[in-house]
Amino acid sequence: MNVFIFDIDGVIRDVSGSYRRALADTVEHFVLHLTGDRYRPSSEDIDDLKAEGTWNNDWEASQELILRYLKGRSLTVSYEEIVAFFQGRYRGKRSDWTDGYIASEPLIANKEYFVNLTASGVGWGFFSGATRASAGYVLGRLEIANPVLVAMEDAPGKPDPTGLLVAVRQIAAMGKDEIEQVVYVGDTVADMLTVVKARDYEPNYQYVAVGVIPPHVRDRDRYADLLRANGADLVLNNVLELETSFQSRNG
Repeated sequence: MNVFIFDIDGVIRDVSGSYRRALADTVEHFVLHLTGDRYRPSSEDIDDLKAEGTWNNDWEASQELILRYLKGRSLTVSYEEIVAFFQGRYRGKRSDWTDGYIASEPLIANKEYFVNLTASGVGWGFFSGATRASAGYVLGRLEIANPVLVAMEDAPGKPDPTGLLVAVRQIAAMGKDEIEQVVYVGDTVADMLTVVKARDYEPNYQYVAVGVIPPHVRDRDRYADLLRANGADLVLNNVLELETSFQSRNG
């Protein structure tokens, strides 16, 4: 049996106007607070940081961009303050999150897509660096009930492959057919490196790293090359292309 494990941000939902906007807001706010300077990281600045393969966590990425702007000057705000500001923009102030950026995220996938995967005999689940609450919010919008989900709180951050393998084991425990091939679908360098590392951690499976170019990217050829250089076996423009492309790849 084939198992498809999906990242969520940039794959299942478009986060260019939510997570990435909150990241830019956070850096802009604290740089102004600490230095008086007006600086807002561009989309390319954020892409360049994430291309390093380490900054999958957007809270940590926000802090890192602030530190890089300070160039050795002391950071006099705590990580918790950075997270709180970020979450205030991303989730908003209301308990139902309707005033946060998360409420306006466009969905890339749809419910029917996952129904069709199940009908095709494909096992599937999610391994995401998003919080469980945030991931659950978008899966609820897709009307996906109780899926296999490994979120930020459940495993070390990518590119550590622990979370990917936990998701695969949870699917295996459901009594499905024996798993032969694990396909991980992500949109960042860290996602591709997760698969590269998984091959060493658990060599009993065959792995396919599928890179999806997120919607915000302008130079899509350059981004595709970046994903391939870091381990992508297949690069797609959209997650909905996966099943057809994967079948073609396997002949």
